Amino acid sequence: GLKIAVDCANGAAYQVAPTALYELGADVFAVGVEPNGMNINAECGSTHPENVSAAVRRHGADVGIALDGDADRVIITDETGHVVDGDQLMALIGLDWHRRGRLSGGGIVATVMSNLGLERRLQAEGLTLERTKVGDRYVMERMREGGFNIGGEQSGHIILHDHATTGDGMMAALQVLAVLADSGKSMSQLARQFEPVPQILENVRHKGGKPLSDPAVKAAVADAEARLNGSGRIVVRASGTEPLIRVMAEGDDATLVKQVVSDISAAVRAVG
Repeated sequence: GLKIAVDCANGAAYQVAPTALYELGADVFAVGVEPNGMNINAECGSTHPENVSAAVRRHGADVGIALDGDADRVIITDETGHVVDGDQLMALIGLDWHRRGRLSGGGIVATVMSNLGLERRLQAEGLTLERTKVGDRYVMERMREGGFNIGGEQSGHIILHDHATTGDGMMAALQVLAVLADSGKSMSQLARQFEPVPQILENVRHKGGKPLSDPAVKAAVADAEARLNGSGRIVVRASGTEPLIRVMAEGDDATLVKQVVSDISAAVRAVG
């Protein structure tokens, strides 16, 4: 059986995840399984993957699984402790399902934040990457409309519509483990389904108002788009929860990507 380290983030899956893995015949090394009502997600789980990475290395595990507190997200690490994000996991599961004739909708649904490398990898197989606004509800809506059965976010929030209408970290992890067990390969061999394009995200604080409708900010974004010239993407959006503007750019030229992010961020700061 596989040796699996699992970090349950002192949250919802603290009993079910280790038990399910154990019953499937794995050697299980569980961390983050001592909830006390206060320590959920505290320095553990999918938002702190270094925790499960360390457990993988400590126990010589084949794979690491990190869930978040409510267990709707999952991050996987390979046997070296290297983190595999949601984009790579969607590619891994999606391409496996495509080969088995299980993929519906002719592609995968993801958000504007998913890496351009994922889009190119799917296109190479004749599949599409449909993009939505950030938020799993938008992903789910698009999946329903288009008859897709895989969708999700780079953060590891993956929806497998054959089984559920929301993200389920354990369910996504089991799909990854199925591919791992079938393939006879190591997790590190499976982890790089595509070459990610350099992607930079900067969060810029502002004092309120609507910086994105400011002409100077709009001009900076338009200028950046022109400079990328089709070889990348820019996404500038307001956080839904705090006074932040999220500036993301990606493209083949890492230096240019860095430059456009800093130029747009400067424009946002200038309008306060």
